[in-house]
Amino acid sequence: MKKISIALIGIGKIARDQHLPAIAADPRFELVACASRNATVEGVRNYPTLDALLEAEPGIEAVSLSAPPLPRFDQARLALSAGKHVMLEKPPGACLSEVGALDEMARAAGLTLFTSWHSRHALGVEAARTWLATQDIRHVHVRWKEDVRRWHPGQAWIWEPGGLGVFDPGINALSIVTRILPREVALASSTLKVPANKHMPIAADLELRDTAGVRVQVEFDWRHGPQELWEIEVRTADGTLLLSQGGNRLTIDEREVALGAVHEYPSLYSHWHDLIRRSERDVDARPLTLVADAFLLGKRETVEAFVE
Repeated sequence: MKKISIALIGIGKIARDQHLPAIAADPRFELVACASRNATVEGVRNYPTLDALLEAEPGIEAVSLSAPPLPRFDQARLALSAGKHVMLEKPPGACLSEVGALDEMARAAGLTLFTSWHSRHALGVEAARTWLATQDIRHVHVRWKEDVRRWHPGQAWIWEPGGLGVFDPGINALSIVTRILPREVALASSTLKVPANKHMPIAADLELRDTAGVRVQVEFDWRHGPQELWEIEVRTADGTLLLSQGGNRLTIDEREVALGAVHEYPSLYSHWHDLIRRSERDVDARPLTLVADAFLLGKRETVEAFVE
């Protein structure tokens, strides 16, 4: 089978920790080049910008974008205009209109666009979705809490407009919620807790309802630690499901459910490969829509200034 030649754009922590190992482990991809303003990758050709890469590497078939959200629209637009399949790291854009515009570009050009939500590929997510499909759901409680100093040290962009603040990790939980629940959810209210010296929230409380009126209670907090709390609890008429460890551990009524072994980013790239081969798109903006709604309806509370 011919390998798909790929370029990776944005060589930061997520690229080194997740994207590069996942690409290297998948024999169906060949990493040919990378583009980054401040970093290089050994063993491939490196360029300072995507423009320079595309000009020098016209044979590249696919582009994976792992830069922060703000420049991603222009990068994706450039790659699609050059006839390349595109994978977008989460969130797929800085705003919803970007995602819609890119989806239309990809559709018109017959190219694959993949809005990747890595937490949906956590080990327990599909098993949870299958079990919940036949359950009478009574209540959902999301607790997604971590220490920003550990997970985003020195990353000033997360506090600026478009950086999302605590919703940067929180959107991972929303991507799981919109995958595992059998009915659509909508935002009812939100409270955004914003440090006195920042633009984006450090914590947030959301109230959602599904189409049957079931309450989905959401708590996000970047002031938590030292042990992360990434869990989604779903109470049903027949028992309680708990997804923990970011979706990688699943229990039902405290009984462990056996899971597979393919982790998030290898699964993402496998799915992207299949989409490209089938000439399909996978564009789901629902998690980003909930975040946008949280800002639209959000009651803002000023909290203590954040100092790194």
